[in-house]
Amino acid sequence: MVTNFISKNEAETLKIAADFARRISSGTVVALYGTLGAGKSAFCRGFIQSLCKKVEDVPSPTFTLLQTYEAPLFEIYHFDMYRLKTPYEAYELGIEDAFLEGVSLIEWPEKIGSLLPKNAIRITFQIQEDQSRLITIEE
Repeated sequence: MVTNFISKNEAETLKIAADFARRISSGTVVALYGTLGAGKSAFCRGFIQSLCKKVEDVPSPTFTLLQTYEAPLFEIYHFDMYRLKTPYEAYELGIEDAFLEGVSLIEWPEKIGSLLPKNAIRITFQIQEDQSRLITIEE
């Protein structure tokens, strides 16, 4: 199933992410594709904040590569693979356990190649001419 959304601003992206998060269960892997500044981190922030009500600050894990958050039903693993040199560096981050034990949000999933599960939900962010975002969710 493919669903498209147009987001005119960050607030709309946060709402799309919150609505999406309500349908997710443990063991889900979400791969987020898009250029720098396309909205991947904002989407993750909306997802995490909607499920972890006490979490206010959700930084992009660009430098730490991984941030984790305790949601009521599962742990959320927020990965940013941008700085990986090889896919196998993801093992050092505990990606196998994350895939089994919680929900994984993976920015720059192309960096992990074949390690990405085939059943991952794919979300693509495209910046439009008017600076809105086309968000495509493939489940």
